[in-house]
Amino acid sequence: MASADERRFEVLRAIVADYVSNHEPVGSKALVDRHNLGVSSATVRNDMAALEEDGYITQPHTSAGRIPTDKGYRLFVDKLSEVKPLSGAERRAIGQFLEGALDLDDVLRRSVRLLAQLTRQVAVVQYPTLTNSTVRHVEVVLLTPARLMLVLITDTGRVDQRIVDLGDVISDDSVARLRDVLNSALQGHRLAEAAAKVSELPEHAPAELRDAMTRVCTVLVESLVEHPEERLVLGGTANLTRNVADFPGSLRQVLEALEEQVVVLKLLAAARNPGAITVRIGEENEDEQMRSTSVVSIGYGSDEVLMGGMGVVGPTRMDYPGTIAAVRAVANYVGQILSGK
Repeated sequence: MASADERRFEVLRAIVADYVSNHEPVGSKALVDRHNLGVSSATVRNDMAALEEDGYITQPHTSAGRIPTDKGYRLFVDKLSEVKPLSGAERRAIGQFLEGALDLDDVLRRSVRLLAQLTRQVAVVQYPTLTNSTVRHVEVVLLTPARLMLVLITDTGRVDQRIVDLGDVISDDSVARLRDVLNSALQGHRLAEAAAKVSELPEHAPAELRDAMTRVCTVLVESLVEHPEERLVLGGTANLTRNVADFPGSLRQVLEALEEQVVVLKLLAAARNPGAITVRIGEENEDEQMRSTSVVSIGYGSDEVLMGGMGVVGPTRMDYPGTIAAVRAVANYVGQILSGK
């Protein structure tokens, strides 16, 4: 990169930093006063004129100040050589907060609350996708002589409970045999594979267990398929209302879009690999209602196995280095916890 381009990027970086911090258009004098740019005010003015001509900054009104455009934020994010590191205390606090979780639901609720607090934005976490989960254990509990409870536990910590009405009494010994058959057939298999195996179990069951096995398998299949209504946890929506000026005429649209799970799932769709950060800025968002926002998302999981996505939604005037660091750190801890590491 030519020295003039490097200098102009430093000017852009300073404008982004000041605007994110103060929410006021930034003038050349303020840049010279606040930042050690090593050049004169005249040079900074020329650089700002060049940045404006190239579409990286714009003048919101007749004042001398400039603010970053979506294109300017994109260049800034693309050239982030260093993400603001979290302090040791912050990392320990994240670990302690998440490790105190009781189950999968608690992990995800805590993750959303933590992300919203760290970034002061809206946080969203996707439940682990069942297609990437494997069966850890199937428990069969006798509730009454003719009623069972099935408990499906996956490797991602998901627990699904179902009631099975047998229509006839069953002995403790038969319940134990059902449990053994189910676990022998299903443990360690991906849920899609397990669903296929479940359908074959009744025809191979002993005659005295066939009716009970058929009823159990019919119910168990329901636990082995996706549950779209349970896919997301959202938190920190009130954070958007603190920055109403960042959403001129569009805050209501953003809030309405966040209520639609389909829209939010699309925001996380770019998170394909664990640990890979994706930043979508303003007009880069496909949904028209979200084009006044930026979305920082990441996939969480382990060993290249994607469990789900998480991220934050906020105004384009966002602390990108700090937000990226927080999203990456929380995703890393969630992946470790759910993979049992």
